[in-house]
Amino acid sequence: MTADNKGKETCSCSCHTKATPRQEQEIKQLKNRLNRMIGQLNGIGKMLEENRYCGDILTQIAAVESALQSFGYVILKEHMETCVVEEIHKGNEEIMEEALELIKKLK
Repeated sequence: MTADNKGKETCSCSCHTKATPRQEQEIKQLKNRLNRMIGQLNGIGKMLEENRYCGDILTQIAAVESALQSFGYVILKEHMETCVVEEIHKGNEEIMEEALELIKKLK
C-alpha cells in the first residue's frame, strides 16, 4: 500500500474488492466458463504433444481466444452495471476514464 497525492492509500498491485458481491450462481457460471477455457488450453497442449496438424491447433486457439473475449465482455458488462454505476453515484466521475481504458484493453 502506498499513499497517493491526496493521502488515500492505494494498492500498486491493482487489488480492489468489488463493492457489490457477485451472486453465488453468477460465480458458478463464470467459473464454469473459465474451466471450459482451461480445458481447451489443456487440449491444445495435448495436441502439441500428439504432433497434431497446425491448422487444427490454430482452430482451437481461435476458439479459446473467442471464448476469452466473450468472458471479458461478460465481466466488463458486470463492471459497468455495478462498480462504475456505484462510483458515479458516489460522485467519482474519474471512473469513466478507467472504464474507457478497460474497454481499450479488451479490443
